[in-house]
Amino acid sequence: MGAMRLFSALIPSELAMEDLEEFLSPRREHGAFRWTLAEQFHLTLGFHEQVSERALDGFVESLSAAAAKRTPFDLTIAGGGAYPHPAGARVLIARLDGDESALNELDRLAAGCRAAANRVGVVVDGQRFRPHLTVARLGRPREVSRWVRLLDAYRGPPWTADRVVLIRSYLGEGPRRRPRYEAVAEFPFSSAPISS
Repeated sequence: MGAMRLFSALIPSELAMEDLEEFLSPRREHGAFRWTLAEQFHLTLGFHEQVSERALDGFVESLSAAAAKRTPFDLTIAGGGAYPHPAGARVLIARLDGDESALNELDRLAAGCRAAANRVGVVVDGQRFRPHLTVARLGRPREVSRWVRLLDAYRGPPWTADRVVLIRSYLGEGPRRRPRYEAVAEFPFSSAPISS
């Protein structure tokens, strides 16, 4: 087996994902974007493009320990944005909101997940942590200010982050050549009940 593309993530509640999808659904036909499928909404904590099979067990153990140090916190999908900027965007995003305690806990969680990877020699790719959900990708840079304003009007229901999910990404294996995602493992926070 070759190297794996993995990412650690928070997955919003079904209610939160359904609400965002309901908001986006009538608008999807109006933007020439590659829209994220509702079942693939997630908040990436750390992305790891090349993880060897032999590194996986150590990584899983390290991530489990990192998640166990956190306690559940509430977030809301609210507002919009674009990377690198609205005038020449490649990615359209929804932002995350919460009280100061929740946002601090989210930052600590992301730092803990990235440190868990580094401890076992798994490389963390990407830029500094900027919490968001990718809602669409653009084939080439475009002006998307009106889409950002539209997303700025959105505020979904609150949901509780209570576990980290390690996800494997298979490029081009999903619908319309999108990635296919497979949950590898879940790591509950310290006071989160373990689902059966």
